[in-house]
Amino acid sequence: MKFSTRAQYGLRAMVNLARNYDKPSHSLHQVAKEEDISLAYLERLIALLKKAKLVKSKRGVKGGYRLSKSPAKVRVGEIIKAVEGPIAPVKCVAQGKDYKFCRLEKTCSSRIVWQRLRDKMVEVLNSITLYDLIKK
Repeated sequence: MKFSTRAQYGLRAMVNLARNYDKPSHSLHQVAKEEDISLAYLERLIALLKKAKLVKSKRGVKGGYRLSKSPAKVRVGEIIKAVEGPIAPVKCVAQGKDYKFCRLEKTCSSRIVWQRLRDKMVEVLNSITLYDLIKK
């Protein structure tokens, strides 16, 4: 399984905002330039992150974006889920409203592999915060 550029760029953008958490806000133009991400693509990612309530925006001359909570409270798993969707190697083991019923669910001999893989991925991603990524 590979994560898409949405996950890679979304995480990089959030790390950038975490590094600038002490500032009132940070422009997307600055983030795009510093992280070498297309501004148009970054705008789409930020919209997803904003919808997930991980970032907030401020309009005006001194406007921009910032994390909605401290870097120590933002988990990498939240970011990945916001930009990628459910963290699951296959659809039949997605959790919550993202779950897709499989007619073989009760008899599938490989389902446990995908469930365990999902659980470990979620565990690892949720064990890392933005603070962990920016502390020195």
